[in-house]
Amino acid sequence: MSENGIDSENVSKPAPEAAKPKRKPAKKAKPAKKAGRAKKAASKPKADRTNKKAEVIAMMKRAKGATLAEIVKATGWQAHTVRGFVSILGSKGGEKIESSKNAAGERTYKIGK
Repeated sequence: MSENGIDSENVSKPAPEAAKPKRKPAKKAKPAKKAGRAKKAASKPKADRTNKKAEVIAMMKRAKGATLAEIVKATGWQAHTVRGFVSILGSKGGEKIESSKNAAGERTYKIGK
């Protein structure tokens, strides 16, 4: 025992500071892929581009109107997108939309006068 009453053999020594873990260097960002949409846009001339909204409105102005299936096929939209567009066209677009089902159960949309 030492003079202050502490046994020097049982005294814990301060632990050596553990080395901080080294950080991995940051990965470099990969360049953006340009092949996806760029090829499609470049291969299709601008003259062939159509305004889908105008196309749908023109279909709905026909005497018999347009069925949901016809609009989906013409635009490539999903059915819920077509229904949403028709809803907005009626509420915010100021058009009077007539909606009816035929005997086969197909929904037909028509712009009223």
